[in-house]
Amino acid sequence: MKNAERMSRSERAERVMASLRKVIPAPETELVHDNPFELLVAVVLSAQCTDERVNKVTPALFEKYPTIEDMATAEPEDIFALIRSISYPNNKAKHLAGAARMLRDEFGGRVPETSAQLKRLPGVGQKTAEVMISAAFGGAALAVDTHVFRVANRIGLVSENAATVDKVERELKRILPEHTWGDAHHLLILHGRYTCTARAPKCAECVLPGLCKTWDRMEALPAARDGLDPGRGAYYCATRRHYFDTPDRISDRHGTEQVSCPRCGSMNVFNARTGVTTKRVKDYRIG
Repeated sequence: MKNAERMSRSERAERVMASLRKVIPAPETELVHDNPFELLVAVVLSAQCTDERVNKVTPALFEKYPTIEDMATAEPEDIFALIRSISYPNNKAKHLAGAARMLRDEFGGRVPETSAQLKRLPGVGQKTAEVMISAAFGGAALAVDTHVFRVANRIGLVSENAATVDKVERELKRILPEHTWGDAHHLLILHGRYTCTARAPKCAECVLPGLCKTWDRMEALPAARDGLDPGRGAYYCATRRHYFDTPDRISDRHGTEQVSCPRCGSMNVFNARTGVTTKRVKDYRIG
C-alpha cells in the first residue's frame, strides 16, 4: 500500500470509505425521528449539542407538538420549557417556533426539499440544509460539522489550507462521487464521534493505518530517549547534543508551532524529564 503522504486525495478517499464501511455497515444519523419535520427539529437542536442529549429531549417535545401545525401555535417560552437542557435553548426555542410558523404559512405545512428554501427557515444554515437534503430526502448533499471537518483534515482527504467548513465541503464534493455523499457524511461523523475523537483519538483501534496522514506523521515522530539528565536543563537538543532551559518556538512546514533549540534552531528536541520528543503533529479544530 502507498504511504498516505503519496496517495492522491481521490485514491485515499476511496480506500478510506471502503475501510470505514467494513466497521460501520449502516451509516445513518443517530438523531431519532419519524419524519422530515422531526428530523429538522432534531438537527436544529443538535447544533453544538450531542445527539444523545437531543434524543433525550425530543420525545416529550414531539408528544406535545407532534405536527408542524401544533408547533406553529407554540410560543418560544413553551418550547423552551421542554428543551432547557439543550445548549442555547432560548435561541433554539425561537428558531423552532419561527420555523414551524413559516412552514405552516409559506410552505403549506411541509418541509421544503431544496437548500435555498430550507435556509429561509430560522435556525437553518448550510449544514442543517445539507443534512435534511441527504437524510430526509435522499438527495445529493454532504454536510460538514465539527467531526467531518476534523476527520477529513486529519486523514488528508482535503488540502492543508482547507481551514473553513465551506472549503472542506467543496473539496470533499470534488473527490467523492456524488452518490456517496450521504454515506460519506455519516461515515466521517461516526468515525469522528467514536474513534477519531477530538481530544484523545483512539488510533490503536483505528481501521485506517496507512491511509491517514496524521497516523503516518505520528509514526514518524522520534522515539523517546532514555538516560537524559533533567538536572542539566529542561530540554535536550539531539542535533547539537546539549541541554537548555528556555526554548524558542517556530512553525514547521505544516504551520504547527514547535519547540526549537535557541542555539541552532533545530526542532529535534526532547523533554529532558520524560525523554519524549517535543514535536507535535498538526491537529484540526474549527476556528
